[in-house]
Amino acid sequence: QVQLVESGGGLVQPGGSLRLSCAVSGSIFTIYTMGWYRQAPGKQRELVATITSGGSPNYADSVKGRFTISRDNAKTTVYLQMNSLKPGDTAVYYCNMASYYWGKGTLVTVSS
Repeated sequence: QVQLVESGGGLVQPGGSLRLSCAVSGSIFTIYTMGWYRQAPGKQRELVATITSGGSPNYADSVKGRFTISRDNAKTTVYLQMNSLKPGDTAVYYCNMASYYWGKGTLVTVSS
């Protein structure tokens, strides 16, 4: 059974940083593209960043230069380092594997 478990969300002030983690079990992690998505209240879920099995990242324009996606294949974990956070980044962040499997999400709130 494939499981994706996110962690690392919380409350942070504007300009602050957080690092999200997504631990994957029950699958061959190394062969799949991994992604982070987010859904703000009243809005549709949107792509934040993806990383291929070979480590090539791709970012939404709204987070380029502020967020960094990475993966540790030995730990079967994908990370999202978020810097210079803005109130507009407030959302539930979801981990995705192979455009098919989803975690339950972790809430990020950016507020003073």
